Amino acid sequence: MSRIDDSRDFIPVRIAVLTVSDTRGPADDRSGDTLVDRLTAAGHVLAARAIVTDDRAVIAARLRDWCADPDVDVILSTGGTGLTGRDVTVEAHRDVYEKEIEAFGTVFTMVSMQKIGTSAVQSRATGGVAQGTYLFALPGSPGACRDAWDEILRWQLDYRHRPCNFVEIFPRLDEHHRRK
Repeated sequence: MSRIDDSRDFIPVRIAVLTVSDTRGPADDRSGDTLVDRLTAAGHVLAARAIVTDDRAVIAARLRDWCADPDVDVILSTGGTGLTGRDVTVEAHRDVYEKEIEAFGTVFTMVSMQKIGTSAVQSRATGGVAQGTYLFALPGSPGACRDAWDEILRWQLDYRHRPCNFVEIFPRLDEHHRRK
């Protein structure tokens, strides 16, 4: 069973939040606000925040820029993970990933099943790694962002979480680049 090991010090993670939407702006970005509120309440640092349209190339460019930024450890995007023609966030993420974290989508679906039942099958939440940066694409609803943070990300982005967490493997994420 997972637990917090209080003998380990908390390490703040620098997190960028990207909202993907053709209709949201800073005044009504409730999903982005949900993520920012939760990550800062947990003691992490908001490294950057932006809103972009549902355009695959634009999304991928922003993700690549943040992956290249040494002040960004994690990118959380919200929106564009559905099934319509405008939902291209997952494809943009996969354009950037060096490795996909398949289990993230699986665990997110399990969490969603408990909250919204079989409607969970309509989500394409995903996670991956690129240039030593974690990237996670979350659905565009505040509830889905809450669930992803509260049930998965807050634990995996806490260095004290046992038996393992994403933070403790940061130093090894880009080791294949150093071997070249």
